[in-house]
Amino acid sequence: MENENEPNVKRRSWLSRYISVAALVVIGYFVYLLFFSSHSAMKKVEYQRVIDSLEREVSATTDSVAYYHKLNQQLRSDPRAVEQVVREEHNMNRPGEDVYLMEAEN
Repeated sequence: MENENEPNVKRRSWLSRYISVAALVVIGYFVYLLFFSSHSAMKKVEYQRVIDSLEREVSATTDSVAYYHKLNQQLRSDPRAVEQVVREEHNMNRPGEDVYLMEAEN
């Protein structure tokens, strides 16, 4: 027994009332771009971490190259520098000299 005073209204679900198909497609596309595509935000964060790590490694290597270049120049020009490097690297000492080795505790 339908009420005759009420107009014949077609009931729609709440989803179709508030969100259109086009909006769902656009939202789906953005979700795909954000998480699953090759240009996703997650991959960009991961790539940035790798870039930062490699930049730190390049900086450390550049510092090391500069140190060894300077040391090489000293070894070519100063015989006392040669003696110092040999004594430090090979724990050698002069006669009558005491050498104490100290190790860092970890």
